[in-house]
Amino acid sequence: MSTHPLEEILHPQSIAVAGASDNPSTQGYNFTYHLLDYGYRGKIYPVNPRYPEILGMKAYPTIRDIPGTVDYVISAVPASAVLNMLEDCSSKGVKCVHLFTARFSETGRQDAAELEQAIRKQARKAGIRLIGPNCMGLYYPREGISFGYDFPREPGAAALISQTGGGAARFISLAAMRGLRFSKVISYGNALDFNECDFLDYFSQDAETKLILMYVEGVKDGKRFLNALSQAASVKPVIILKGGRGQSGARAIASHTASLAGSTEIWETAVTQAGAVSAKNLDELTDLAVSFYFLPPILGPRVGISGGGGGPSVFSADECEEAGLDVIPLPAEIREELKNSGVPIWDWVGNPTDVSILGDSGFSGVDMLRIMARNQNFDLLIAYLHEVPLSKKEGMTARLREEIKGYIKVKKESTKPLLTVVGERSLGIKDYRHWRWKLTGELRTKLIAADIPIYPTAGRAASAARKLLEYYQRRK
Repeated sequence: MSTHPLEEILHPQSIAVAGASDNPSTQGYNFTYHLLDYGYRGKIYPVNPRYPEILGMKAYPTIRDIPGTVDYVISAVPASAVLNMLEDCSSKGVKCVHLFTARFSETGRQDAAELEQAIRKQARKAGIRLIGPNCMGLYYPREGISFGYDFPREPGAAALISQTGGGAARFISLAAMRGLRFSKVISYGNALDFNECDFLDYFSQDAETKLILMYVEGVKDGKRFLNALSQAASVKPVIILKGGRGQSGARAIASHTASLAGSTEIWETAVTQAGAVSAKNLDELTDLAVSFYFLPPILGPRVGISGGGGGPSVFSADECEEAGLDVIPLPAEIREELKNSGVPIWDWVGNPTDVSILGDSGFSGVDMLRIMARNQNFDLLIAYLHEVPLSKKEGMTARLREEIKGYIKVKKESTKPLLTVVGERSLGIKDYRHWRWKLTGELRTKLIAADIPIYPTAGRAASAARKLLEYYQRRK
């Protein structure tokens, strides 16, 4: 077990919600509701002098009035009430306060910044650690702690350290739809006490975490951050998305979390030298996350592509080459195998495999994928789900279900990295009740259950694969 100070803090036996409410439009309600809904097993204490009861639980006027021990406090009170609340926390021996409370230094106002520093000073004097302010705090499915309504309830092995709360929620939703599950997510906002370095140190030791993801807008201590990043990246993959890379983004983060943005070029170089992987936007962070989460190491650039008609085959080949992968010609021994097996188009089919030319040959794109998986000339495989609006419901449904079965079988039989391209909301269908939407959801669910990563385009799959390849090459 980790000996980091956060280990005890993140396993509270009791949680108080200061500013709890029975009004569903408030965060005081949400934080309290999530503890109940996600099955938090410790004691829950709603705190608000205006309510005798909240969500069926006795409410207390102040934290001092709580009869039992309080380990962790979620603060949803106004900024002006935080100092008094901390005095109450001190009297109860509270270990940590998550300050959802905002409107501090991020406002740019001197009085707000001074209040923030007064809070820091008082917390330190009382021995209380702080997460925040201006953040959503902790999502920890194993402990039944959440700040979102639709986050996965089952735990996983990916950790997210995020300076933004809304961005963290967006990422959790995007990544969850593609099978990613989380050990812990920490949104830390202005980082008045615990900051990105502390969380990196913690997750590098955390046995529940195998992959570390980050969104940062600025760092408190550059030297300490790079040391922490290097240490974490030496034991686990670390993927970082940096906000405020452009001038307008830099201005935006100043009013978001009171961070200062630095040179993008210097940042990228430093991240690479530390052994981490840099993502350029939320989509790429998601692609890289599911790639590291599901795929074995990618050790070479030679890619075999199967699936898709004539046009999609050309698109996927171009996108793979543009990403830096090598779309090699079909090896002679595979062509010979096809010829000896009686495949009538043995001299026509290639890499990528255009399944539209296979027709009733008795040979399918999945068959080609299986052959590529056995061949030593390919380092990775991309399966392109051949989904075009040219087939009737019954025929298309049966064919795609068989393709998915084939992909899953290839995954079980081979150790080669297998990436799949499955359509998303680019299907061009406005009615989400349409059978094609339902079918796409079914196919995605089956692939995820088999630990096969899915991507909306071949280009995004290829770009993620290339970054994984570069990562593993650097670690040789």
